[in-house]
Amino acid sequence: MISAFLTIFIFIFIFWFIFFRKKWIKFTFAWGGFAVIFISHVFFIFIIGLRFVTPYSKEAKVIQHTIQIVPRLQHPSLVTAVLVEPDVPVKKGQPLFEFDKTTYQFNVDQLEAQLAQAMQNVKEFKAEVDIATQKLTKARAELVYAEYQKDLASGLAEKGAGPEEDAQREETKFLIIEASIKEAEAELERAKLRYNSMINGEHTNIAIVKAQLAEAQYYLDNTTIYAPEDGRIVNLQVRAGMVAGIVRFGAIASFICDEGPYLLANYFQENLKYVKVGQPVEVALNLYPGQIFKAKVEAIWKANGVGQLLPSGDLPNFEPVPPEQPQNQFAVKIVFEAEDQSMFPIGAEGSCAIYTNGMSGSWAALRRIGIRTYSWLNWLYPLPF
Repeated sequence: MISAFLTIFIFIFIFWFIFFRKKWIKFTFAWGGFAVIFISHVFFIFIIGLRFVTPYSKEAKVIQHTIQIVPRLQHPSLVTAVLVEPDVPVKKGQPLFEFDKTTYQFNVDQLEAQLAQAMQNVKEFKAEVDIATQKLTKARAELVYAEYQKDLASGLAEKGAGPEEDAQREETKFLIIEASIKEAEAELERAKLRYNSMINGEHTNIAIVKAQLAEAQYYLDNTTIYAPEDGRIVNLQVRAGMVAGIVRFGAIASFICDEGPYLLANYFQENLKYVKVGQPVEVALNLYPGQIFKAKVEAIWKANGVGQLLPSGDLPNFEPVPPEQPQNQFAVKIVFEAEDQSMFPIGAEGSCAIYTNGMSGSWAALRRIGIRTYSWLNWLYPLPF
């Protein structure tokens, strides 16, 4: 840059010396036009240097993470209390809103009773297994006795010492008891299946009720909405008495997180040729006329939606971009170095300059003058009339 200044100075001196001091050549409009064109071309050095060594953006805005506050309830519920004030900082876990707990508490109480009943039912299933086991033991003992009686009656009938009807009667009793054993075995198996119906070491009836109780408790817990992070709510419109519906995209408030505000600045793609992560940045926010904030480059978002082709049945149509349409830009994520990050509210706008060769040097000096001029002019611009 110094060489450019020297070139301009020497050219002006020689031009003055030849045309005005010694008057060796008569000054004409043609020579004047030549001088203007020459100096203008030398000034291109300043334009190129400032664009690439200290790229500058007037499209910079503060970005903060926001969380949509959506009630996670089973059915439309009445807001009973609003426990937060608009634009007042809150801490993570602090209650924000409360909803009517009546029906949700009823569900929890009912399922707690059902859980107690399910536990009692498991004990009954165990008793049924014991009863079926005893019935089977009894039937088997009766079968042994019936078989003895059958053999005895059959032997007497064969020897003529007893009637044939007794032998047939004992045979029928034996068959009946034999069938009752099979029935007792089936009842025992059924009782065991009910009692041994397990999942993850727990009876299925108990597991089902516990899952339902956990769901009911989840909805009961969500009748109070807590702050997900440190932050604040702006434009609070929720009032006690309103009803929040079941629609999941129906947020009742937007929560602005305190952590991680950053500046997102748009740059023409060619201006990012020498920009790298960690380079120093100066920011002038419109919110603070006359102030300059130190920052640094954290990331370069080398992506733009113009390069995305979505899956579809349509063939891409490649047409030239109209000359009046602005060139697509890339964004640079910039983080502030100030200790008090609350100074940079969401949506604050301004300009910023990236110093690719550090804060020293002639290009940096010119850019620092320029961005400070922008900041001081914010005392006047935009004009109120």
